[in-house]
Amino acid sequence: MEDTYASNNAPESAGSNFHPVPESAEERRRFHELQLELRPQWDKVFPDMTANKTVVIIPSLTIDQELQTRVSGGIHYEERLLSLLMLLRMPRTHVIYVTSVPVDPIIVDYYLQLLPGISGFHARKRLTMLSCYDSSPRSLSEKILERPMLMQRILEAIPVKEMAHITAYNCTPVERTLSVQLNLPLFACDPDLLFHGSKSGSRKIFRTCGINMAAGFEDVKDENEIVEALTELKAKNPSLRKAVVKVNEGFSGEGNAIFSFEGCPESGGIKSWVKDHLKDHLTVVAAGFTYEVFISKFKEMEGIVEEFVPGEIKTSPSAQCIIDPLGNADVISTHDQVLGGESGQVFLGARFPADEVYAGEIGKNGLAVANELKKYGVLGRFSIDFISVKENDRWNHFAVEINLRKGGTTHPNLLLQGLTIGKYDALKGIYLTGTGQKRYYFSSDNVKSDQYKGLTPPDLIDLAIMNQLQYDGSTQQGVMFHLIGALSQYGKLGVVCIGDSPQRAEAFYRKTLQVLNKVTKK
Repeated sequence: MEDTYASNNAPESAGSNFHPVPESAEERRRFHELQLELRPQWDKVFPDMTANKTVVIIPSLTIDQELQTRVSGGIHYEERLLSLLMLLRMPRTHVIYVTSVPVDPIIVDYYLQLLPGISGFHARKRLTMLSCYDSSPRSLSEKILERPMLMQRILEAIPVKEMAHITAYNCTPVERTLSVQLNLPLFACDPDLLFHGSKSGSRKIFRTCGINMAAGFEDVKDENEIVEALTELKAKNPSLRKAVVKVNEGFSGEGNAIFSFEGCPESGGIKSWVKDHLKDHLTVVAAGFTYEVFISKFKEMEGIVEEFVPGEIKTSPSAQCIIDPLGNADVISTHDQVLGGESGQVFLGARFPADEVYAGEIGKNGLAVANELKKYGVLGRFSIDFISVKENDRWNHFAVEINLRKGGTTHPNLLLQGLTIGKYDALKGIYLTGTGQKRYYFSSDNVKSDQYKGLTPPDLIDLAIMNQLQYDGSTQQGVMFHLIGALSQYGKLGVVCIGDSPQRAEAFYRKTLQVLNKVTKK
Protein backbone atom coordinates (compact mmCIF):
# COMPACT_ATOMS: atom_id res chain seq x y z
CA MET A 1 0.00 0.00 0.00
CA GLU A 2 2.81 2.41 0.87
CA ASP A 3 4.34 1.93 -2.59
CA THR A 4 1.04 2.55 -4.37
CA TYR A 5 -0.62 5.40 -2.50
CA ALA A 6 0.60 8.74 -1.22
CA SER A 7 -1.04 11.01 1.33
CA ASN A 8 -2.28 14.27 -0.12
CA ASN A 9 -4.29 17.19 1.17
CA ALA A 10 -6.42 17.24 -1.98
CA PRO A 11 -10.19 17.61 -1.39
CA GLU A 12 -12.08 14.66 0.03
CA SER A 13 -14.69 15.12 -2.68
CA ALA A 14 -12.01 14.07 -5.17
CA GLY A 15 -12.43 10.57 -3.79
CA SER A 16 -9.93 10.20 -0.93
CA ASN A 17 -7.10 11.84 0.97
CA PHE A 18 -4.90 9.08 -0.39
CA HIS A 19 -4.05 9.18 -4.07
CA PRO A 20 -2.00 6.76 -6.13
CA VAL A 21 1.68 7.59 -6.37
CA PRO A 22 2.23 9.64 -9.56
CA GLU A 23 3.15 7.43 -12.55
CA SER A 24 2.45 4.25 -10.59
CA ALA A 25 0.55 1.28 -12.04
CA GLU A 26 -2.35 2.08 -9.71
CA GLU A 27 -2.57 5.66 -10.99
CA ARG A 28 -2.62 4.38 -14.57
CA ARG A 29 -5.38 1.90 -13.70
CA ARG A 30 -7.48 4.62 -12.10
CA PHE A 31 -6.87 6.97 -15.04
CA HIS A 32 -8.08 4.33 -17.50
CA GLU A 33 -11.22 3.80 -15.40
CA LEU A 34 -11.94 7.53 -15.47
CA GLN A 35 -11.43 7.69 -19.24
CA LEU A 36 -14.26 5.20 -19.73
CA GLU A 37 -16.63 7.84 -18.29
CA LEU A 38 -16.07 9.94 -21.41
CA ARG A 39 -18.03 7.52 -23.60
CA PRO A 40 -21.49 8.20 -22.15
CA GLN A 41 -20.69 11.93 -22.09
CA TRP A 42 -20.00 11.91 -25.84
CA ASP A 43 -22.80 9.48 -26.63
CA LYS A 44 -25.67 11.29 -24.94
CA VAL A 45 -24.69 14.45 -23.08
CA PHE A 46 -22.48 16.52 -25.38
CA PRO A 47 -24.59 16.15 -28.53
CA ASP A 48 -27.51 17.66 -26.56
CA MET A 49 -27.19 21.46 -26.70
CA THR A 50 -29.46 21.87 -23.65
CA ALA A 51 -28.00 19.13 -21.42
CA ASN A 52 -26.32 20.01 -18.14
CA LYS A 53 -22.54 19.56 -18.38
CA THR A 54 -19.28 21.08 -17.14
CA VAL A 55 -15.92 21.47 -18.85
CA VAL A 56 -12.85 22.17 -16.69
CA ILE A 57 -10.27 23.92 -18.88
CA ILE A 58 -6.62 23.53 -17.85
CA PRO A 59 -4.62 25.41 -20.54
CA SER A 60 -1.32 24.10 -19.19
CA LEU A 61 1.66 24.31 -21.52
CA THR A 62 3.50 21.35 -20.02
CA ILE A 63 6.74 21.14 -21.98
CA ASP A 64 10.45 21.06 -21.18
CA GLN A 65 10.99 23.94 -18.72
CA GLU A 66 14.01 25.31 -20.58
CA LEU A 67 12.00 25.46 -23.81
CA GLN A 68 9.06 26.96 -21.91
CA THR A 69 11.11 29.87 -20.57
CA ARG A 70 12.14 30.72 -24.13
CA VAL A 71 8.56 31.49 -25.22
CA SER A 72 8.11 35.27 -24.97
CA GLY A 73 5.11 36.01 -22.76
CA GLY A 74 4.65 32.26 -22.37
CA ILE A 75 2.40 32.49 -19.33
CA HIS A 76 -0.19 34.33 -21.42
CA TYR A 77 -0.38 31.41 -23.84
CA GLU A 78 -2.82 30.04 -21.27
CA GLU A 79 -5.26 32.62 -22.68
CA ARG A 80 -5.35 30.90 -26.06
CA LEU A 81 -7.95 28.39 -24.89
CA LEU A 82 -10.33 31.23 -24.00
CA SER A 83 -11.66 30.29 -27.44
CA LEU A 84 -13.34 27.41 -25.58
CA LEU A 85 -15.58 29.96 -23.86
CA MET A 86 -17.62 29.50 -27.04
CA LEU A 87 -18.95 26.38 -25.28
CA LEU A 88 -21.05 28.73 -23.17
CA ARG A 89 -23.38 29.31 -26.11
CA MET A 90 -24.92 26.00 -24.95
CA PRO A 91 -27.34 27.41 -22.34
CA ARG A 92 -26.78 24.80 -19.59
CA THR A 93 -23.06 24.30 -20.00
CA HIS A 94 -20.74 25.41 -17.20
CA VAL A 95 -17.08 26.24 -17.80
CA ILE A 96 -14.35 26.35 -15.16
CA TYR A 97 -11.19 28.02 -16.47
CA VAL A 98 -7.98 27.82 -14.44
CA THR A 99 -4.86 29.92 -15.08
CA SER A 100 -1.51 30.65 -13.44
CA VAL A 101 -2.34 34.33 -12.97
CA PRO A 102 -5.75 36.05 -13.12
CA VAL A 103 -7.08 36.97 -16.55
CA ASP A 104 -8.20 40.60 -16.81
CA PRO A 105 -12.05 40.66 -16.67
CA ILE A 106 -12.00 42.97 -19.71
CA ILE A 107 -10.43 40.14 -21.73
CA VAL A 108 -13.04 37.65 -20.52
CA ASP A 109 -15.90 40.03 -21.33
CA TYR A 110 -14.37 40.61 -24.78
CA TYR A 111 -15.03 36.94 -25.60
CA LEU A 112 -18.40 36.65 -23.90
CA GLN A 113 -19.98 39.59 -25.71
CA LEU A 114 -19.44 37.84 -29.06
CA LEU A 115 -21.25 34.60 -28.16
CA PRO A 116 -24.00 33.98 -30.74
CA GLY A 117 -27.49 33.53 -29.33
CA ILE A 118 -26.51 34.02 -25.67
CA SER A 119 -26.21 37.21 -23.65
CA GLY A 120 -22.91 37.92 -21.94
CA PHE A 121 -24.75 38.09 -18.62
CA HIS A 122 -26.22 34.61 -19.05
CA ALA A 123 -22.84 33.16 -20.03
CA ARG A 124 -21.00 34.91 -17.19
CA LYS A 125 -23.22 33.20 -14.60
CA ARG A 126 -22.02 29.82 -15.87
CA LEU A 127 -18.32 30.71 -16.01
CA THR A 128 -15.91 30.27 -13.09
CA MET A 129 -12.44 31.79 -13.46
CA LEU A 130 -9.83 30.50 -11.01
CA SER A 131 -6.14 31.30 -10.61
CA CYS A 132 -3.01 29.96 -8.92
CA TYR A 133 -1.59 33.49 -8.49
CA ASP A 134 1.77 32.06 -9.52
CA SER A 135 3.68 33.50 -12.49
CA SER A 136 6.69 31.18 -12.25
CA PRO A 137 7.68 29.50 -15.55
CA ARG A 138 6.37 26.07 -14.59
CA SER A 139 3.50 23.91 -15.73
CA LEU A 140 0.07 25.17 -14.67
CA SER A 141 -0.91 21.59 -13.84
CA GLU A 142 1.99 21.33 -11.38
CA LYS A 143 0.89 24.56 -9.73
CA ILE A 144 -2.67 23.28 -9.32
CA LEU A 145 -1.48 20.02 -7.77
CA GLU A 146 0.46 22.06 -5.21
CA ARG A 147 -2.74 23.86 -4.16
CA PRO A 148 -5.29 21.48 -2.56
CA MET A 149 -7.64 24.33 -1.65
CA LEU A 150 -7.72 25.44 -5.29
CA MET A 151 -8.52 21.86 -6.28
CA GLN A 152 -11.38 21.96 -3.77
CA ARG A 153 -12.73 25.15 -5.38
CA ILE A 154 -12.59 23.53 -8.83
CA LEU A 155 -14.74 20.64 -7.60
CA GLU A 156 -17.13 22.91 -5.70
CA ALA A 157 -17.76 24.88 -8.91
CA ILE A 158 -19.16 21.77 -10.65
CA PRO A 159 -22.94 21.60 -10.13
CA VAL A 160 -24.04 18.53 -8.17
CA LYS A 161 -24.37 15.34 -10.22
CA GLU A 162 -23.38 17.13 -13.40
CA MET A 163 -21.25 15.27 -15.93
CA ALA A 164 -17.83 16.88 -16.21
CA HIS A 165 -14.44 16.37 -17.78
CA ILE A 166 -11.10 18.15 -18.11
CA THR A 167 -9.67 19.50 -21.35
CA ALA A 168 -6.03 20.58 -21.50
CA TYR A 169 -3.57 22.03 -24.00
CA ASN A 170 -1.45 18.89 -23.87
CA CYS A 171 -1.40 15.79 -21.70
CA THR A 172 1.67 14.57 -19.85
CA PRO A 173 2.00 12.42 -16.72
CA VAL A 174 1.37 15.62 -14.73
CA GLU A 175 -2.08 16.09 -16.31
CA ARG A 176 -2.82 12.40 -15.73
CA THR A 177 -2.05 12.86 -12.03
CA LEU A 178 -4.29 15.94 -11.92
CA SER A 179 -7.11 14.00 -13.59
CA VAL A 180 -6.88 11.19 -11.03
CA GLN A 181 -6.63 13.52 -8.03
CA LEU A 182 -9.64 15.55 -9.20
CA ASN A 183 -11.45 12.30 -10.03
CA LEU A 184 -12.41 13.69 -13.45
CA PRO A 185 -11.79 12.16 -16.89
CA LEU A 186 -9.47 13.99 -19.27
CA PHE A 187 -10.31 14.45 -22.95
CA ALA A 188 -6.76 14.06 -24.25
CA CYS A 189 -4.25 11.45 -25.29
CA ASP A 190 -3.02 9.02 -22.63
CA PRO A 191 0.56 10.11 -21.81
CA ASP A 192 1.71 6.51 -22.28
CA LEU A 193 0.82 6.89 -25.97
CA LEU A 194 2.67 10.16 -26.55
CA PHE A 195 5.61 8.40 -28.20
CA HIS A 196 3.45 8.11 -31.33
CA GLY A 197 3.55 11.90 -31.52
CA SER A 198 7.29 12.23 -31.02
CA LYS A 199 9.49 12.90 -34.03
CA SER A 200 10.61 9.25 -34.09
CA GLY A 201 7.13 7.88 -33.44
CA SER A 202 5.66 10.07 -36.17
CA ARG A 203 8.01 8.62 -38.80
CA LYS A 204 7.00 5.10 -37.79
CA ILE A 205 3.29 5.92 -38.11
CA PHE A 206 3.83 7.54 -41.52
CA ARG A 207 5.75 4.47 -42.69
CA THR A 208 2.94 2.17 -41.54
CA CYS A 209 0.38 4.32 -43.37
CA GLY A 210 2.48 4.40 -46.55
CA ILE A 211 2.64 8.20 -46.47
CA ASN A 212 5.57 9.89 -48.20
CA MET A 213 8.22 11.52 -45.97
CA ALA A 214 11.79 12.78 -46.23
CA ALA A 215 14.55 10.18 -46.19
CA GLY A 216 15.94 9.88 -42.69
CA PHE A 217 16.44 7.97 -39.46
CA GLU A 218 14.52 7.82 -36.20
CA ASP A 219 15.54 6.75 -32.67
CA VAL A 220 18.88 8.55 -33.04
CA LYS A 221 20.44 8.65 -29.58
CA ASP A 222 23.52 10.88 -29.44
CA GLU A 223 26.21 12.88 -31.23
CA ASN A 224 27.87 9.80 -32.72
CA GLU A 225 24.60 8.50 -34.15
CA ILE A 226 23.85 11.97 -35.57
CA VAL A 227 27.17 11.77 -37.43
CA GLU A 228 26.34 8.26 -38.68
CA ALA A 229 22.89 9.34 -39.90
CA LEU A 230 24.18 12.47 -41.66
CA THR A 231 26.93 10.43 -43.30
CA GLU A 232 24.50 7.85 -44.66
CA LEU A 233 22.09 10.49 -45.96
CA LYS A 234 24.89 12.23 -47.85
CA ALA A 235 26.28 8.95 -49.19
CA LYS A 236 22.87 7.95 -50.55
CA ASN A 237 22.15 11.42 -51.96
CA PRO A 238 25.43 13.14 -53.00
CA SER A 239 23.56 16.30 -54.08
CA LEU A 240 22.05 16.78 -50.58
CA ARG A 241 22.82 20.28 -49.31
CA LYS A 242 21.05 20.33 -45.92
CA ALA A 243 19.64 18.00 -43.29
CA VAL A 244 17.45 18.60 -40.23
CA VAL A 245 18.30 17.29 -36.77
CA LYS A 246 15.25 17.24 -34.48
CA VAL A 247 14.83 16.54 -30.78
CA ASN A 248 11.96 14.09 -30.24
CA GLU A 249 9.99 16.49 -28.06
CA GLY A 250 10.66 19.80 -29.80
CA PHE A 251 8.07 22.60 -29.68
CA SER A 252 7.18 24.97 -32.57
CA GLY A 253 10.52 24.24 -34.23
CA GLU A 254 12.48 25.17 -31.09
CA GLY A 255 13.98 21.67 -30.89
CA ASN A 256 15.33 21.69 -34.45
CA ALA A 257 18.74 22.36 -35.97
CA ILE A 258 19.86 22.64 -39.60
CA PHE A 259 23.06 20.96 -40.78
CA SER A 260 24.76 22.31 -43.91
CA PHE A 261 26.83 20.01 -46.11
CA GLU A 262 28.55 23.03 -47.71
CA GLY A 263 32.11 21.93 -48.51
CA CYS A 264 31.46 18.24 -47.84
CA PRO A 265 33.03 15.75 -50.30
CA GLU A 266 30.44 13.88 -52.35
CA SER A 267 32.09 10.49 -51.96
CA GLY A 268 35.08 9.35 -49.85
CA GLY A 269 35.77 10.89 -46.46
CA ILE A 270 32.18 11.95 -45.74
CA LYS A 271 32.05 10.59 -42.18
CA SER A 272 35.28 12.21 -41.03
CA TRP A 273 34.23 15.52 -42.63
CA VAL A 274 30.81 15.45 -40.90
CA LYS A 275 32.40 14.58 -37.56
CA ASP A 276 34.93 17.41 -37.86
CA HIS A 277 32.35 19.99 -38.99
CA LEU A 278 29.26 19.00 -36.97
CA LYS A 279 29.57 21.80 -34.43
CA ASP A 280 30.38 24.55 -36.97
CA HIS A 281 27.81 23.49 -39.58
CA LEU A 282 24.86 22.80 -37.25
CA THR A 283 22.65 25.88 -36.83
CA VAL A 284 20.26 25.63 -33.87
CA VAL A 285 16.83 27.18 -34.52
CA ALA A 286 16.14 28.33 -30.94
CA ALA A 287 17.70 31.76 -30.48
CA GLY A 288 20.40 31.66 -27.83
CA PHE A 289 20.64 27.86 -27.71
CA THR A 290 24.29 26.84 -27.99
CA TYR A 291 25.47 23.71 -29.75
CA GLU A 292 26.28 22.18 -26.36
CA VAL A 293 22.80 22.86 -24.97
CA PHE A 294 21.16 21.41 -28.08
CA ILE A 295 23.26 18.23 -28.01
CA SER A 296 22.54 17.84 -24.29
CA LYS A 297 18.78 18.07 -24.97
CA PHE A 298 19.17 15.62 -27.85
CA LYS A 299 20.92 13.05 -25.66
CA GLU A 300 18.20 13.47 -23.04
CA MET A 301 15.24 13.11 -25.41
CA GLU A 302 16.77 11.44 -28.51
CA GLY A 303 15.45 12.36 -31.94
CA ILE A 304 15.66 12.06 -35.71
CA VAL A 305 17.87 13.10 -38.62
CA GLU A 306 16.29 13.59 -42.03
CA GLU A 307 16.85 15.33 -45.34
CA PHE A 308 15.90 18.98 -45.60
CA VAL A 309 13.23 19.07 -48.31
CA PRO A 310 14.29 21.58 -51.00
CA GLY A 311 12.04 23.41 -53.44
CA GLU A 312 11.51 26.78 -55.08
CA ILE A 313 7.74 26.67 -54.55
CA LYS A 314 7.12 25.21 -51.11
CA THR A 315 4.28 25.36 -48.57
CA SER A 316 3.71 23.88 -45.10
CA PRO A 317 0.15 22.55 -44.82
CA SER A 318 -1.24 20.73 -41.80
CA ALA A 319 -4.30 18.65 -41.02
CA GLN A 320 -6.11 18.91 -37.70
CA CYS A 321 -7.92 15.78 -36.57
CA ILE A 322 -9.96 14.53 -33.65
CA ILE A 323 -10.63 11.06 -32.26
CA ASP A 324 -13.59 11.09 -29.89
CA PRO A 325 -14.24 8.67 -26.99
CA LEU A 326 -16.63 6.68 -29.19
CA GLY A 327 -13.78 5.91 -31.60
CA ASN A 328 -14.82 8.25 -34.39
CA ALA A 329 -11.92 9.83 -36.30
CA ASP A 330 -12.47 13.02 -38.28
CA VAL A 331 -10.55 15.77 -40.07
CA ILE A 332 -11.73 19.09 -38.63
CA SER A 333 -9.51 21.51 -40.58
CA THR A 334 -6.49 22.00 -42.81
CA HIS A 335 -4.15 24.99 -42.77
CA ASP A 336 -1.23 26.40 -44.69
CA GLN A 337 1.25 27.25 -41.97
CA VAL A 338 3.31 30.43 -42.01
CA LEU A 339 6.84 29.53 -40.91
CA GLY A 340 9.87 31.65 -40.09
CA GLY A 341 13.19 31.42 -38.30
CA GLU A 342 16.19 29.40 -39.48
CA SER A 343 15.21 27.80 -42.83
CA GLY A 344 11.51 28.16 -42.02
CA GLN A 345 11.38 25.91 -38.95
CA VAL A 346 9.35 28.08 -36.51
CA PHE A 347 5.53 28.30 -36.55
CA LEU A 348 4.33 31.92 -36.85
CA GLY A 349 0.75 31.66 -38.09
CA ALA A 350 -1.63 29.98 -40.52
CA ARG A 351 -4.08 30.42 -43.39
CA PHE A 352 -7.35 28.51 -43.24
CA PRO A 353 -8.26 26.42 -45.11
CA ALA A 354 -5.19 25.05 -46.88
CA ASP A 355 -4.99 25.71 -50.62
CA GLU A 356 -8.01 24.10 -52.30
CA VAL A 357 -5.67 22.52 -54.88
CA TYR A 358 -4.35 20.07 -52.30
CA ALA A 359 -6.46 20.50 -49.14
CA GLY A 360 -8.42 17.34 -49.93
CA GLU A 361 -5.23 15.28 -50.29
CA ILE A 362 -3.81 16.67 -47.04
CA GLY A 363 -7.08 15.81 -45.31
CA LYS A 364 -7.02 12.29 -46.76
CA ASN A 365 -3.50 11.70 -45.43
CA GLY A 366 -4.51 13.18 -42.08
CA LEU A 367 -7.46 10.80 -41.81
CA ALA A 368 -5.21 7.82 -42.61
CA VAL A 369 -2.95 8.81 -39.72
CA ALA A 370 -5.96 9.34 -37.42
CA ASN A 371 -7.33 5.90 -38.22
CA GLU A 372 -3.92 4.34 -37.49
CA LEU A 373 -3.57 6.22 -34.18
CA LYS A 374 -7.07 5.13 -33.22
CA LYS A 375 -5.85 1.52 -33.19
CA TYR A 376 -3.49 2.39 -30.33
CA GLY A 377 -6.18 4.15 -28.29
CA VAL A 378 -5.18 7.75 -29.04
CA LEU A 379 -7.85 10.28 -28.04
CA GLY A 380 -8.49 13.99 -28.52
CA ARG A 381 -7.31 16.71 -30.88
CA PHE A 382 -4.01 16.52 -32.74
CA SER A 383 -2.38 17.69 -35.95
CA ILE A 384 -0.15 16.36 -38.71
CA ASP A 385 2.35 18.69 -40.40
CA PHE A 386 3.50 18.38 -44.01
CA ILE A 387 5.89 20.05 -46.43
CA SER A 388 4.54 20.40 -49.97
CA VAL A 389 6.73 21.10 -52.99
CA LYS A 390 5.44 22.06 -56.43
CA GLU A 391 7.32 20.54 -59.35
CA ASN A 392 6.11 20.46 -62.96
CA ASP A 393 2.64 21.67 -61.97
CA ARG A 394 2.27 18.87 -59.44
CA TRP A 395 2.35 19.04 -55.65
CA ASN A 396 4.40 16.46 -53.76
CA HIS A 397 3.63 16.14 -50.05
CA PHE A 398 6.08 15.02 -47.35
CA ALA A 399 4.73 14.18 -43.88
CA VAL A 400 6.82 15.87 -41.17
CA GLU A 401 5.41 15.19 -37.69
CA ILE A 402 2.38 14.42 -35.56
CA ASN A 403 1.51 16.73 -32.65
CA LEU A 404 -0.60 14.81 -30.13
CA ARG A 405 -1.93 17.96 -28.48
CA LYS A 406 -3.74 21.14 -29.24
CA GLY A 407 -1.56 23.58 -31.17
CA GLY A 408 -1.28 26.95 -32.84
CA THR A 409 -4.14 26.17 -35.21
CA THR A 410 -6.56 24.92 -32.53
CA HIS A 411 -7.79 28.14 -30.96
CA PRO A 412 -8.38 30.04 -34.26
CA ASN A 413 -10.49 27.17 -35.54
CA LEU A 414 -12.44 26.90 -32.29
CA LEU A 415 -13.16 30.63 -32.51
CA LEU A 416 -14.38 30.39 -36.10
CA GLN A 417 -16.66 27.45 -35.33
CA GLY A 418 -18.01 29.09 -32.19
CA LEU A 419 -18.70 32.40 -33.91
CA THR A 420 -20.20 31.08 -37.17
CA ILE A 421 -21.64 27.69 -36.11
CA GLY A 422 -20.16 26.14 -39.24
CA LYS A 423 -18.34 23.01 -40.40
CA TYR A 424 -15.30 22.10 -42.46
CA ASP A 425 -15.80 19.85 -45.50
CA ALA A 426 -12.60 17.79 -45.58
CA LEU A 427 -13.25 16.34 -49.04
CA LYS A 428 -13.75 19.73 -50.71
CA GLY A 429 -11.34 21.63 -48.49
CA ILE A 430 -13.83 24.41 -47.72
CA TYR A 431 -15.50 25.81 -44.60
CA LEU A 432 -19.17 26.78 -44.62
CA THR A 433 -20.93 28.81 -41.93
CA GLY A 434 -24.28 27.77 -40.52
CA THR A 435 -25.93 29.79 -43.31
CA GLY A 436 -23.86 28.13 -46.03
CA GLN A 437 -21.34 30.93 -46.69
CA LYS A 438 -17.63 30.32 -47.20
CA ARG A 439 -15.26 31.71 -44.61
CA TYR A 440 -11.48 31.96 -44.44
CA TYR A 441 -9.02 33.30 -41.90
CA PHE A 442 -5.44 34.32 -41.37
CA SER A 443 -4.17 33.77 -37.84
CA SER A 444 -0.97 34.52 -35.98
CA ASP A 445 0.35 34.25 -32.42
CA ASN A 446 3.32 36.45 -33.31
CA VAL A 447 2.11 39.98 -33.96
CA LYS A 448 4.84 41.70 -32.00
CA SER A 449 6.88 44.87 -31.77
CA ASP A 450 8.63 46.67 -28.94
CA GLN A 451 6.64 49.76 -29.83
CA TYR A 452 3.39 47.93 -28.92
CA LYS A 453 4.52 47.68 -25.30
CA GLY A 454 2.35 49.77 -23.02
CA LEU A 455 -0.89 49.16 -24.94
CA THR A 456 -3.47 47.85 -22.46
CA PRO A 457 -6.48 45.60 -23.19
CA PRO A 458 -8.90 48.58 -23.15
CA ASP A 459 -6.59 50.44 -25.56
CA LEU A 460 -6.61 47.51 -27.97
CA ILE A 461 -10.37 47.10 -27.93
CA ASP A 462 -10.87 50.84 -28.48
CA LEU A 463 -8.49 50.75 -31.46
CA ALA A 464 -10.32 47.78 -32.98
CA ILE A 465 -13.73 49.42 -32.67
CA MET A 466 -12.64 52.87 -33.86
CA ASN A 467 -10.88 51.41 -36.91
CA GLN A 468 -13.63 48.94 -37.89
CA LEU A 469 -11.48 45.92 -37.17
CA GLN A 470 -13.65 44.38 -34.45
CA TYR A 471 -15.35 41.10 -35.43
CA ASP A 472 -18.90 41.86 -36.58
CA GLY A 473 -21.47 39.14 -35.93
CA SER A 474 -23.83 40.54 -38.58
CA THR A 475 -21.31 40.01 -41.40
CA GLN A 476 -19.35 37.22 -39.66
CA GLN A 477 -16.13 38.99 -40.61
CA GLY A 478 -13.46 40.95 -38.77
CA VAL A 479 -10.63 40.50 -36.29
CA MET A 480 -10.57 38.51 -33.06
CA PHE A 481 -7.62 39.07 -30.72
CA HIS A 482 -5.97 36.64 -28.31
CA LEU A 483 -2.87 36.67 -26.10
CA ILE A 484 -4.18 40.11 -25.14
CA GLY A 485 -2.61 39.85 -21.69
CA ALA A 486 0.87 39.72 -23.26
CA LEU A 487 0.50 42.99 -25.16
CA SER A 488 1.41 45.64 -22.60
CA GLN A 489 4.48 43.91 -21.13
CA TYR A 490 5.80 41.97 -24.12
CA GLY A 491 4.45 43.91 -27.10
CA LYS A 492 3.00 40.63 -28.34
CA LEU A 493 -0.47 39.75 -29.58
CA GLY A 494 -2.42 37.06 -31.41
CA VAL A 495 -5.02 37.64 -34.13
CA VAL A 496 -7.62 35.67 -36.08
CA CYS A 497 -8.70 37.66 -39.15
CA ILE A 498 -11.91 36.24 -40.63
CA GLY A 499 -13.11 37.13 -44.14
CA ASP A 500 -15.35 35.91 -46.95
CA SER A 501 -12.25 35.34 -49.11
CA PRO A 502 -8.56 34.66 -48.43
CA GLN A 503 -7.78 38.15 -49.71
CA ARG A 504 -10.30 39.76 -47.37
CA ALA A 505 -8.91 37.86 -44.38
CA GLU A 506 -5.34 38.97 -45.12
CA ALA A 507 -6.53 42.53 -45.74
CA PHE A 508 -7.86 42.57 -42.17
CA TYR A 509 -4.45 41.37 -40.99
CA ARG A 510 -2.56 44.08 -42.90
CA LYS A 511 -4.95 46.75 -41.64
CA THR A 512 -4.46 45.55 -38.05
CA LEU A 513 -0.69 45.96 -38.38
CA GLN A 514 -1.11 49.38 -40.00
CA VAL A 515 -3.33 50.61 -37.17
CA LEU A 516 -1.05 49.27 -34.43
CA ASN A 517 2.07 50.68 -36.08
CA LYS A 518 0.47 54.07 -36.70
CA VAL A 519 -0.87 54.49 -33.17
CA THR A 520 2.36 53.40 -31.47
CA LYS A 521 4.79 55.18 -33.82
CA LYS A 522 7.26 57.28 -31.85
